[in-house]
Amino acid sequence: MFDLDKWEEIWLTMMQHKLRTALTAFGVFWGIFMLVILLGAGNGLRNGAMQNFDIARNAVFVWTGETTVPYEGFDAGRAIQLSNEDLPALRQLDEVDVIAPRLQVGNRFSGQALPIVRGENSVAFAIMGDAPEFLDIKPYILERGRFLNEIDMQRGRKVAVIGRRVRDELFAPEEEAVGDYVRIGGVPFLIVGVFDTRVMGEQAIRELQTVHIPLTTAQRTFNLGNSISWFGFIPAADATATETEDAVKEVFRTRHHISPDDRQALQSFNVEREFREMQGIFAGIAGFSWFVAVGTIIAGMVGVANIMMIIVKERTREIGIRKSVGAKPFSIIGMIVLEALVISGVAGYLGLVSGVFLIEGVALVMEQAGAQSDFFANPEIDFGVAVSAIAVLVFSGALAGFFPGLMAARVNPVLALRDE
Repeated sequence: MFDLDKWEEIWLTMMQHKLRTALTAFGVFWGIFMLVILLGAGNGLRNGAMQNFDIARNAVFVWTGETTVPYEGFDAGRAIQLSNEDLPALRQLDEVDVIAPRLQVGNRFSGQALPIVRGENSVAFAIMGDAPEFLDIKPYILERGRFLNEIDMQRGRKVAVIGRRVRDELFAPEEEAVGDYVRIGGVPFLIVGVFDTRVMGEQAIRELQTVHIPLTTAQRTFNLGNSISWFGFIPAADATATETEDAVKEVFRTRHHISPDDRQALQSFNVEREFREMQGIFAGIAGFSWFVAVGTIIAGMVGVANIMMIIVKERTREIGIRKSVGAKPFSIIGMIVLEALVISGVAGYLGLVSGVFLIEGVALVMEQAGAQSDFFANPEIDFGVAVSAIAVLVFSGALAGFFPGLMAARVNPVLALRDE
């Protein structure tokens, strides 16, 4: 039941000690505000890092280098070259579901790409020989047309799927790229698709400056034999990325006579492992943010509790009168707890609103300025965080008022009435 007199009494008490109330409330305000800011910034860091995980979360990539350990009669320093002949052995693995062989086209030693020409426009971007399965690992956004397919691979078609930046460099804004031709190393290729990417920053630039052509076409057209630069894999449903990584490496060690102790000859990138490590890092950041912020909130609540103790001492005579006319201990405790909740609740709510407003303002400014980066993007506060902050606030506020209220409930009415 709403008691207007009780609320008026709380208001008058706060107004009689404005500075004391404001300083006490500020401690609570700052704790909630810092919690929101720290968690929002942590989410911005997480989003900045996770936006570049626009790839199958359990993907595995394996490539080779030069041997550093003599093995089975072979000397160290031997270059290991993956090839089409590796595919039958890989397809027999129970741990593998998707296999995506990849071939980097161009001068593999200097890293120079072949020229990509249309009319008078020419660029020198990355050219990759790929299979249709690559889209299972890297889900591009197809703006126009399609990606490579099995018929392209079987017939060695001279078709290309180009990134948005390649299209922008070679075509005028009003021109249609799909159905037109570009010349790669002097060879005409029909454009069958234009793609965009979900990642941002430098990685987005690299991806959108790429041309994908069928792997078989790249091998035949540019005299690359049956060589493959590296393989991408997606594990089978009942296998982990680590199990797939180990099984694939064992096949390559056997086929190419690589020592199990040679770490340079056979290298890999396990997306699942990297993703788990990244999640662990940001869980630690969130935990640290909560630790710091909750510590600050507790300090603020200690201030609230101290103020309530002072209020109880100042109102000892009043509390004695209440008890002498029949006020029950529960009502005395409730009055003190309610006053503590008002101070902490109002201050905490203002801290929560101010923090969310600042985080959303930063996110809006970054979006309008296009300032998202590889490291920080879309700072935000989860609804669950706001609910958790309010729960912490209510609990700590009630606790801050309970013990002073308990002290007030134990006041002896006779002694209190004698108090001057």
